[in-house]
Amino acid sequence: MTTRLSPENTPDGSLIGAAAPAETGIVHLGLGNFHRAHVAVYTALALQREEGPWGIAGFANRSHRVVDAMRRQGLRYSVLRLSDERRGAGVVAVHRAARVAAEDRGAFVAAVADPDCRILTLTISELGYARSPQTNRLDTAQPDVRADLADPTRPHSTIGMLALALARRSEGGLPLSVLSCDNLQGNGDVTRAMLTEYAALSGLGPDVQRFLATQVTFPNSMVDRIVPATTAAMSDEVERLLGVRDACPVPAEEFSMWVFEDDFAAGRPAWQLAGAIPSDEVHAYELVKLRLLNGSHSLMAYLGALEGCETIADCWAEASIREAVLTGIRLDYLPTITVPTGFDADDYVASLGRRFANRAIAHRTAQVATDGSAKLQQRIPDAAAFALDRGRMPHMLALTVAAWICAAVPPDGFTAGPIAARMREPARDLLAAVTRGAHSPAEHARAVMRGGFFPDLLTRHEAFVDRVAGLVTTIARHGARAAAAEATAAAAHEARPAEPASPPNVTTPRDEQ
Repeated sequence: MTTRLSPENTPDGSLIGAAAPAETGIVHLGLGNFHRAHVAVYTALALQREEGPWGIAGFANRSHRVVDAMRRQGLRYSVLRLSDERRGAGVVAVHRAARVAAEDRGAFVAAVADPDCRILTLTISELGYARSPQTNRLDTAQPDVRADLADPTRPHSTIGMLALALARRSEGGLPLSVLSCDNLQGNGDVTRAMLTEYAALSGLGPDVQRFLATQVTFPNSMVDRIVPATTAAMSDEVERLLGVRDACPVPAEEFSMWVFEDDFAAGRPAWQLAGAIPSDEVHAYELVKLRLLNGSHSLMAYLGALEGCETIADCWAEASIREAVLTGIRLDYLPTITVPTGFDADDYVASLGRRFANRAIAHRTAQVATDGSAKLQQRIPDAAAFALDRGRMPHMLALTVAAWICAAVPPDGFTAGPIAARMREPARDLLAAVTRGAHSPAEHARAVMRGGFFPDLLTRHEAFVDRVAGLVTTIARHGARAAAAEATAAAAHEARPAEPASPPNVTTPRDEQ
C-alpha cells in the first residue's frame, strides 16, 4: 500500500534543514519548482543552524497543482537531487501556508501587510515585472497593466497585485524587503523601478511612493540552480528512495549557488550559514550566470528544438551545438563581463559542461526555450551591443536570435518541428502579425528585428540585423546544424590573430673590412 508523504510519514533523517517555526516571516509569490528547490532549501538549512521567525507563506500565482498537493501533504514536499553519478532525496518542511494568489488576492495582500512579514520573495518570471523591452520602463500597453492602472484596487497583473499589497503595508509603515529571485540583471533594481512607476501612474498616492522609497529595500540577487519540470516518474523515484509517495517533488541538480546584497530592512534568515553568499558584487555574479549559463541555455534550446533534441543533454551531445555554445561563451560572452573577486571563470565554464551533460535531470528543451521574447532581453542586447560598439560581430548571439525566430515564428515554407511547437511563447501572435506578408526568410527576420522585440541599442546596428537575417535564411534553407557550423566558423575566423606582415626584402650591406 502506498504511503503518502505527510508530517507523520516523513522518513527519519530525510528532513532537509529545519521545519517551519511557528512564525511566518517570509511571504513568497511564485510557488513553483525553482523557489522550492532554491530559497526554500536555503531557508530550511539556515533555520537548522540559527533559529528565527522565518516560516514561509507560499502563494502560487494561478496554478493549483503544487498548492493542492502541498496541502494534502501537510505543506511538505521532496527535493530529488539528480546527477549521472548518484541520486538522493530529502524533504522540505519550511512552508506554513500554500494558496493561489489570483483566487485569494485578499489573503496575499493581508499576508504582506501582516507585521510578522519581514521579507517578500519573488519568482514570477521575467514576464511578471511588466517591463517594456524597448524602454525598460513599465509596459503600460499590456492590457492587464492598463486595466490595473485605471482601477488599482482590483488588479489582474502581477505587478498590480504586488503594488496593492505594498500599498496596504504602507498603512502600517513597517519596513520590508522585496527580494526578487528571478533571472533579471539587477533584479532588485528592476523590481523597485517597476513598482515605483506603477505606484505613481496608478494614483495609489504619494504616501505609497514615499514608503517604497524610504521603508522598503530591494536587494539584488543571483540564483543559480538548474531545476527542470516535474514528471510522474520523479514521484516513483522519490518513493523508491524514501518509501513515501510525493505528489509534487522537485527535481534539481546537485549544484546550487545564491548571491545576494545584504540590504534587508527588517532582518533575514542566516542564509550565509546555509552556503549563500552575501556580496557587494552581485552584478558581476549576475552577468556570469545570465550570460554564461542562461545565454548558453537559450542558444542550445532553440538550436536543439529545431534539430529534434528533447533535452539539454541531447543538445550538448550534438557536436555542432556544443561547439557553438563554447564559441559563444569564449568570444561573445566572456569578454563582456568582469568576474567577481576570487571567481574562477575557467572552473565555472568547465562545470557548465558537466551540468549541461547531466542526463539524470532530463531538462526539457521546450521548457528552457519557453518565454524567449522576455528571456532574450536579459541575455542578448547588452552583450551584443558591447561587441558591435567595438567593431566586432557577435556571431553566436546573432545565431541565438535567429534560432529563436525560426522556432517561435517559422518563416513561410519552414517547419520548426514538434519541440518548437511545444514552446510557450507569449509573443507568438505579435510575432506572427509583424511577419505577415514577408516574402523571404531574410525579410521575415528583419520584420521581427524591427518589430519592437529588441531595444534600439541593438537594432540600430544594421550589420547585426543583417547577420540575423542571413542566419535565418541558412536555417530555413539548410537547417540549424548548417547555421551553427557557419556562425561558429565565421566567429573563429574573425577571432584568429592577424598574421604578421612579411618583413620587407632589405639587403643589408656587408660590414666594411
